[in-house]
Order: sequence, then structure tokens, then C-alpha cells
Amino acid sequence: MKIKPIASNMTELVSNDGTVILFSYETPVACKLNGNYYKTSQKWSVTTSRHISKWLSGVIAAQAEQSFFDNLTAI
Repeated sequence: MKIKPIASNMTELVSNDGTVILFSYETPVACKLNGNYYKTSQKWSVTTSRHISKWLSGVIAAQAEQSFFDNLTAI
């Protein structure tokens, strides 16, 4: 795994299998999994919404429950 800061309070976690998870502050909110993009359906702050939009920039992403992202990062 590799942690990559990409902007203030925005971080990517890249796993060995190629999955990329976007964290806004300390919360996983979007990901690229098996070539498909997903974003949380939960409403967060304006800043977190901006982080998601910036990261997806022009990509169409399916919505998923927040628990989906929480489970991606569960150890």
C-alpha cells in the first residue's frame, strides 16, 4: 500500500491490487475499484463534497453507501 497526499486534507490510499481510495480528512469517500469509480451517497461538508468533485473531475461515478467505503478500509 502507498499513501499519497494530493491536496490539503485530501489523501489517496493505493493498494497493491490497484484499488485507489480517496480520503477527505480521515474519511474514505470515493474510490476506483476494478476500473470503476464510486462516490459516497452520504452528505458531508461542503469541503468534502469539493474534494470528491475535484478527485473525480469529469469521471462518472456510481454512488455507494458510506459503509462500502468503510469496509474497503477495514483491517
